[in-house]
Parts: sequence; structure tokens; C-alpha cells
Amino acid sequence: MQATAFQLILQAGLFVKFILLFLACFSVISWGIILYKYFYLKTAARETAVFLAAFAESGSRSDVLKAAEPLTISPVARLFKSVSPVQRQLKGEAVDLLLRRSEAVEAERLESYLIMLATTGATAPFIGLLGTVWGIMDAFRGIGAAGSASLAVVAPAIAEALITTAAGLAAAIPAVMAYNYFLNWTRKMTMELEDFAAHLRAQPARADHEG
Repeated sequence: MQATAFQLILQAGLFVKFILLFLACFSVISWGIILYKYFYLKTAARETAVFLAAFAESGSRSDVLKAAEPLTISPVARLFKSVSPVQRQLKGEAVDLLLRRSEAVEAERLESYLIMLATTGATAPFIGLLGTVWGIMDAFRGIGAAGSASLAVVAPAIAEALITTAAGLAAAIPAVMAYNYFLNWTRKMTMELEDFAAHLRAQPARADHEG
């Protein structure tokens, strides 16, 4: 079966081969993003749990900053590190503006590269269909040149054309599933980020005594 599919690819026209190569690039990039985002979000969730535990247990701003220092991926810890050093020097709308800006930056970091998964899921099937249509046109031209429309002549040519549709779906399906999964995950983490920012707004003057 694999050898037959490989033979079909070798026998396909130049344009169909280009489409298959293009879809293969889409697939490789998508899988790279899927693996990266999984481990990134998993680490972010673990670091956030560590930070929130430290934040709940400590009454000192400096102690919390010390606990947050090694947590470089957690959006909540990053927000606290960016806001806390200057929060006491600001008041009212300035604090709110700083928190909103930090929230937006961290939310954008969480959603980074997801657009590529969405693009792959939306366009790969149509790119594959384009290759199929082109391949079928080539097949019919070959049938016309051969002067025969028997199954033995038609079947291999149609199979060559349909392989791009299969490739498009193979690239799109994992991308769509991963996009929905990661989007739901990032939304939960964004809500956690917003809740923490709201907590900082409500308690802007956390104690800063040592020990």
C-alpha cells in the first residue's frame, strides 16, 4: 500500500508534486507548532500553579518576587514581575492601564503560533483539492490522447489526482484538532490571568516587609 502510494506520487505531474510538497511543509510546520505549544502551555500551567501557591502563602512582595524570578513562562508570574516593581508608584488609572497592557502582552504570548494551525486547517483541504482538480484535468487529457476511457486507464490517473486531497486532509485534521484544544487551554489560562490582575487591582498595596 505504501509502495503504491509512493509510485502514484512519482507518476504525478509536476504541479501535483509541487502541491504535495507544499502540503508536506504545512504538515511539518504544524506538527512542530503542536509539539511546541503543548510543552509550552504545560510548563506555563505548572509554573502558574507554583507561583499562585507562593503568592497565597507569602505576605511579602519581595518574597513573592523571589519565588517568581525563576518562573519565566507562567503568564501570571510574568505579569506580577512586570507590574509589581512599579505598582506602588502608580495610582488609579495608571495602575489599571499597566495591568491591562501586561495582560494583553501575556495573552498574546499564550496564543502565539495558533494562527498558523488555524490557517493550515482552513486552507490545506482546498490546496489539496486544487491539486486534485489539476490532476484530474491532466488525467482526462491523457485519456483523450490515449483514446480510451476504460477502467484500467482511468483508475490510475484518478488515483494520482486524489492523493493531494488525502494529503490536504492529513495536514488539516491534526491542525484543526490541536487548534481547538490549545485555544480552549489558552482561554482558561487567560481567565486565570485576568482574575489575578483583578486581585492586584483590588489589593495594590501588598506589604513589602522582609522576613
